Amino acid sequence: MFPQRLFLTLNQACAATPTALENKIQVHQKSAIFGTAARSLPGFVVLIQTSYYFSQKAAGLGVAAHPSCCSALESRQGTHVPYHCPSRLIIELKLWNKYRISNIPSLIFLDATTGKVVCRNGLLVIRDDPEGLEFPWGPKPFREVIAGPLLRNNGQSLESSSLEGSHVGVYFSAHWCPPCRSLTRVLVESYRKIKEAGQKFEIIFVSADRSEESFKQYFSEMPWLAVPYTDEARRSRLNRLYGIQGIPTLIVLDPQGEVITRQGRVEVLNDEDCREFPWHPKPVLELSDSNAVQLNEGPCLVLFVDSEDDGESEAAKQLIQPIAEKIIAKYKAKEEEAPLLFFVAGEDDMTDSLRDYTNLPEAAPLLTILDMSARAKYVMDVEEITPAIVEAFVNDFLAEKLKPEPI
Repeated sequence: MFPQRLFLTLNQACAATPTALENKIQVHQKSAIFGTAARSLPGFVVLIQTSYYFSQKAAGLGVAAHPSCCSALESRQGTHVPYHCPSRLIIELKLWNKYRISNIPSLIFLDATTGKVVCRNGLLVIRDDPEGLEFPWGPKPFREVIAGPLLRNNGQSLESSSLEGSHVGVYFSAHWCPPCRSLTRVLVESYRKIKEAGQKFEIIFVSADRSEESFKQYFSEMPWLAVPYTDEARRSRLNRLYGIQGIPTLIVLDPQGEVITRQGRVEVLNDEDCREFPWHPKPVLELSDSNAVQLNEGPCLVLFVDSEDDGESEAAKQLIQPIAEKIIAKYKAKEEEAPLLFFVAGEDDMTDSLRDYTNLPEAAPLLTILDMSARAKYVMDVEEITPAIVEAFVNDFLAEKLKPEPI
């Protein structure tokens, strides 16, 4: 257990250099979160020192360098995973999976007393608040973060209070991003259908455009609201609030401002008629082109079935759904994300590609857990899949009793 109030985790890519990271993170002499970066590491950058500051508001900060450190760091202030630790790689992969790291560098603030995430977008925090005036950077309610004027593309301004009683989609997007423009075209139709059905729904565009001119051009295609491009502080706070790691991202909120789903993009593409709006998450997903990207978010249980048999996919979903719901509920009670996503895969091009990539046999049914970030797979090839077999498989995985095979 770390005695410090906050525990920081930094992930950095092999391709990045210490100099590049230092350019990203401004080091302030009087109130720096970070001291020096380790220059001796070929390919990895770690932050190895903390300053105890913030006008004595902080009890102290601990730094965990990830993905690797070396013995030269042992004398430095802070805490890190030793480079020569035999279980170093296992620890690193657990961190990646636990915090759903998809982009690097990534800096996450945790409360060490509870282990709960305080902020997922630490890099934005230290950019926006270099003096630590908002320490300890805990999450704020959506209503507080969004407070202020919102725009329509005709120049009309509305107060954020107009959102009360509505479901809200917070849309992080940019004109320079081709997938964003493709999603926007679909989202415009979805928005129209939801509004025509009498649902109280609004979308707020949070731009990542590189100029106000690009923002205006892109926003002219949108029938919904936007945070003014000039209000960079509010746009940044929304990115921080939801830990945005890539675009396009559509976060769907209930009328109380609580997150319903972070996978609005997938839901919109899978439900063009918006019959399932507001898209409460399903415990088990049927693998498709649009949701396959979620396989990269962490370990996924994938049950491969022979979809040529009538009702086979639906029966498979019903089989594993109680187990998925149990796992999700258990971790939700701890205010943590479930350590597994659950899929059923039929027979199509996407499934064939996945089998080829992971070198899986053609058997069906085939019960697997795929961990793309660890390049590992766990396979149970039995003639009949039962709820007891699935639950035992999942429990053994979570207890780390299964032996992985390489992907």
